[in-house]
Amino acid sequence: MAKNKSLANVMEIVMATSDKSLSQQRTSMIKKGLLRKIAPKIYTTNLEDEPDVIIRRNVFYIIGQLYPQAVISHRSAYELKPTADGDIYLTYSYSKNISLPGLKIHLMEGPKGTEHDMPFIENLYISSLERRTLENLQKGRARGNSSKCLPRTSIEEFLERMLQVNGESGLNAFRDKARVVSKELDMKEEFETLNHIIGAILSTKPSGILTSASAQARAQGEPYDSERIRLFGVLFEALHNSHLPLIDEPNVENAAFRNFAFFESYFSNYIEGTEFEIEDARTIIETGQPLPDRNADSHDVLGTFQLVASRREMRRTPSSSDELIELLQDRHRILMAARPDRNPGMFKMQNNHAGDTHFVDCTLVRGTLRKGYEFYQALEHPFAKALYMMFMISEVHPFNDGNGRISRIMMNSELVAADQSKIIIPTVFREDYLNALRRLTRKGDPSVVIRALSRVRQFSANITGDNFEVTRKYLESCNAFKDGDGYILRF
Repeated sequence: MAKNKSLANVMEIVMATSDKSLSQQRTSMIKKGLLRKIAPKIYTTNLEDEPDVIIRRNVFYIIGQLYPQAVISHRSAYELKPTADGDIYLTYSYSKNISLPGLKIHLMEGPKGTEHDMPFIENLYISSLERRTLENLQKGRARGNSSKCLPRTSIEEFLERMLQVNGESGLNAFRDKARVVSKELDMKEEFETLNHIIGAILSTKPSGILTSASAQARAQGEPYDSERIRLFGVLFEALHNSHLPLIDEPNVENAAFRNFAFFESYFSNYIEGTEFEIEDARTIIETGQPLPDRNADSHDVLGTFQLVASRREMRRTPSSSDELIELLQDRHRILMAARPDRNPGMFKMQNNHAGDTHFVDCTLVRGTLRKGYEFYQALEHPFAKALYMMFMISEVHPFNDGNGRISRIMMNSELVAADQSKIIIPTVFREDYLNALRRLTRKGDPSVVIRALSRVRQFSANITGDNFEVTRKYLESCNAFKDGDGYILRF
């Protein structure tokens, strides 16, 4: 027969009880040092951690025991955690503020959970999407730094994002359901506010009421991806505060510059799956003629080389967001000239993704590039500008095809314009490079991509001279052409 487990073995939180036998058991455990009281009606079997840590870790279980059938509402229904100051907001049968170690519970009298709300942790509800949106549009002043409502800008950004993901029909369906919920909960005033916000975003009502920059941009006809802009801001801050060296361009003579450009073009295409033997690629570049059986692939290499081998072209950098868009489209038109099915020079009209990474929505490309340009123009160091530009273009993915190559062309353009050494991403470094980009995209961590690009920048600065064979042998000695986990970049 299995042994009965004690309370100490099965749960961290033990609540007070009116059951005499269970109460005696708790008293016995306290005397034996197996249980301690950390707040009124709250005990724990954890004898090591601080009470505030334990309570915040078990916040919803505790609330459900203390205030059964309460509705997690207002900002807490969106955030599903206490605020930084420990505030959490519940709709209940009466109003009261309760302080526990590390937690301030705000009970607000209001409607109980309905069929629209979601059951949660046995005794609680989470207010539905429509209800919590209406709740966060309620009027009322904050007390100190505490407010039951999210900032109005957060709600507008949420609605703008809903439009982006679900389209106009999805946003209208949300509004229709919110109208029903508002009548049931007597929140007609809040619904009128919501209705005006949605109308403004959809340009059916005046946009002057909007406070969110992304919602205003949407209403004015040039919306942008606000989450990507936040990510660009993270990278901008890291680059702005980094100490980055200058590495002067070693390939001053045109022949040496073009020799570097050949390998730059070769590797940039190889990374994207346009793979040639090195001699075949050299023949394509030297003759200017495509291989008979690989016309489009050959032109990809030729188009890339045509751009990166021209010092005059590579010195062109944007001085405005309009010039950024023009420059991108001009270079893409040259790069993809042999692939008319990929719409050379035209921004994508369908969304694209790589694995589970979905790039900027096709309707948000121009606005996101224009907004992202604001960070770019504030950077000063050539390498900072180059890295930022590369990541921004890669993350937006503005075209149907050729985005990786264009992002690296734009990166090196910044370095050429400042007479700095260009960057090659060799085959052996492909996964390091892509993983660094993913780390920033998915985790918001810019440190890895800054380190990775700094390392490959140092490697690239050693690729000098106009002798093709000498350069190739050097690259071979560095494992540059190797592909697989068993190799690392050496230099």
